[in-house]
Amino acid sequence: MDYIIIIVSAIFVNNILLAQFLGICPFLGVSGKLSTATGMSGAVTFVITLATVVTYLINRYLLVPFGLEFLQTISFILVIASLVQMVEIVLKKISPSLYQALGIFLPLITTNCAVLGVAITVVTKEFTFGDSSHMLSLGEATVYALATSVGYAIAMILFAGLREHLAGNDVPKAFKGLPIAIITVGIMALAFLGFSGMV
Repeated sequence: MDYIIIIVSAIFVNNILLAQFLGICPFLGVSGKLSTATGMSGAVTFVITLATVVTYLINRYLLVPFGLEFLQTISFILVIASLVQMVEIVLKKISPSLYQALGIFLPLITTNCAVLGVAITVVTKEFTFGDSSHMLSLGEATVYALATSVGYAIAMILFAGLREHLAGNDVPKAFKGLPIAIITVGIMALAFLGFSGMV
């Protein structure tokens, strides 16, 4: 039951983009085209999940036993930067067109606060399930990271589809571009807020 609560909460109720407002820069920057947003979502999903697992293990088996918790942020950033470099190399070999489409936004994953935010949340926040609260186990942390990144992908892909649709519509001149995009994000956030009664 805890896993279902984690999944629903991370994807819908506490969506990383629409409720916590982490990772907004690539969200607004890459969401102009559906194909680019899908590729970016896949890359972010991979990096968030893998980075969370690696940082969880580093924190639990290296930093905490030796009293080095004060190094969490810097060590997590180094892990994330290394993983992004790995994703960049793999994308360059496997899908050069996606690599070209992502352009400058791929290195932005390194500074995407959503990736670091999830990693830090997993190791510092106590999660409440029913009457008890506890730190997440490795399995729960992995599920939380995957669900959070799926929530990121859902919001990104929905938003990209809406932006493509809006580009073909007759929008008043004052609202063209970023203003209508921000209004759309606000409406999406309100729609996701409707899920808050589920958990």
